[in-house]
Amino acid sequence: MITGSFPSLCGKFLIAMPGMGDARFDKTVIYVCAHSDEGAMGFIINQTLDNPKVPDFLCQLEIITEEERHELPQHALKKNMHSGGPVEPGRGFVLHTQDFESASTVEVHGGVRLTATLEILRAIATGNGPELSLMALGYSGWSAGQLEDEIVSNGWLVADAEESIIFDQKNETKYSRSLRLLGVDEALLSSSSGHA
Repeated sequence: MITGSFPSLCGKFLIAMPGMGDARFDKTVIYVCAHSDEGAMGFIINQTLDNPKVPDFLCQLEIITEEERHELPQHALKKNMHSGGPVEPGRGFVLHTQDFESASTVEVHGGVRLTATLEILRAIATGNGPELSLMALGYSGWSAGQLEDEIVSNGWLVADAEESIIFDQKNETKYSRSLRLLGVDEALLSSSSGHA
């Protein structure tokens, strides 16, 4: 539990406000995985990477060979890698449903889990992974009090997270759908929409 007036934001969405001042987070939705009085961390869920694709990533890690690429389960072939944030952009993480557990799996909130080991990537490559997952490189992190200050300064809106948004492949709609959780219309929120 957070000291002071902030409850834990673990399991919540952070929705970037227009004009927050950091282009890296423009129109992002972040799923918060940890939040304490020591800081916070989470993953951008609506920014995909052009490269690597999931099969390329699995090949780079030598989980599969080039020849095994065509044997990947269909859902793994179609998945995009996400940019989880600017911290440790070379490190991989998997957000996933609770139907996969390993010794290193962490329960985030509700049915959402986080695993950051090769074991889950091997399971995904062989069709034995979780039903739903989001693979990310890097994460978003805040030092003690930093996230709270950004929220107070109107940098972020906070909403209850929905698994259907986290794991959906339609990244282009996640921002507006997350705003709708709060009853906010993106067109009215935009500082540069030019509408009266």
